[in-house]
Amino acid sequence: MSKLNVMVLFGGRSGEHEVSLMSAASILKAISKEKYNVIPVGITKDGLWRVCNNHIDEIESGEWEGIHNLLLESNKTNDCISLLPLEKFNGYVSTDNNSLQKIDVVFPVLHGPYGEDGTVQGLLEIAGIPYVGAGVLASALAMDKAMIKKLFISERIPQAAFEVIYMKAFRRNPDTYINALEEKFNYPVFVKPANLGSSVGISKAKDRKQLLEAIEEAGKFDRKIVIEENINGREIECSVLGNDDPIASLPAEIIPSHEFYDYQDKYFDGKTQFIIPADISDAMIKEIQEMAIRSYKLIDCTGLARIDFFIERDTNKILLNEINTMPGFTKISMYPKMWEATGIPYEELFNRLIQLAIDRFRDKSQ
Repeated sequence: MSKLNVMVLFGGRSGEHEVSLMSAASILKAISKEKYNVIPVGITKDGLWRVCNNHIDEIESGEWEGIHNLLLESNKTNDCISLLPLEKFNGYVSTDNNSLQKIDVVFPVLHGPYGEDGTVQGLLEIAGIPYVGAGVLASALAMDKAMIKKLFISERIPQAAFEVIYMKAFRRNPDTYINALEEKFNYPVFVKPANLGSSVGISKAKDRKQLLEAIEEAGKFDRKIVIEENINGREIECSVLGNDDPIASLPAEIIPSHEFYDYQDKYFDGKTQFIIPADISDAMIKEIQEMAIRSYKLIDCTGLARIDFFIERDTNKILLNEINTMPGFTKISMYPKMWEATGIPYEELFNRLIQLAIDRFRDKSQ
């Protein structure tokens, strides 16, 4: 049986570039070389696509593009590429030396805008190449925290109270917006860029001064900002896998070492505790799994997603927080860890995701 040619696409132009490098390095180390011919392709911060034949450690560190990965304590030139949709179901990578290499499936390990938000998915749809993960609509909806929260409202899915503001209007009259937010919320509140992940740009504001600073900080990453009420709750995550008939993993609980599970806590300190499976009742596990699958299907998600929840401490009420359509795949990432605890090993997870990508493409092509 011939091997499938799998392009692992990583890097990108978002604020989660370094996280993507670490996810890609983990995948490249673990994916079966007996089943797949792996073609690593990196997108630099400037948007250049390069075939990356560097050592995996150089991919993780950022040396492949002549930069320093800020997530690690630790200049090469690479062939630029063209992605050529020369025939249905297959694309080709063309390098500077004019060689062509067929691509059967793309694994876009891209986090955040210009990768996880439907943009790359749309490119691959146009090119007619199967790819791992959610399609254009689901990717775009899940990335935009403001839009998906409005969708949750329409479907009566419980969530934290929130408001959405736009930076251009806010900067014209900040006091009016701050006064309105203080009327609706008690401090503290969370402030987030609408379109970003990995807790980039998120702040917890405990007073008016901090709220102004938090909005400006989030505004560095997006024109649209989400302000959420603080939930006194436990942080729970659940992995989902599949296309039309998705399955949910055992959920996990996150116990942050900081006030909340922020970027520093996720990728630098390594002091966060993970409890897999979460120490909750069987009935609550079932409810979380059912809510995870319901929200997954709601946006027509395919392939994979990690669904994040809160459990209110006073009421035990389950609140949906967000959907991540391309969760991290680093050594400490929760998506694969939850599946390992549920019975699907790391390497087998890749096999399933690649097959789901092929199945989805064939279903759409019929």
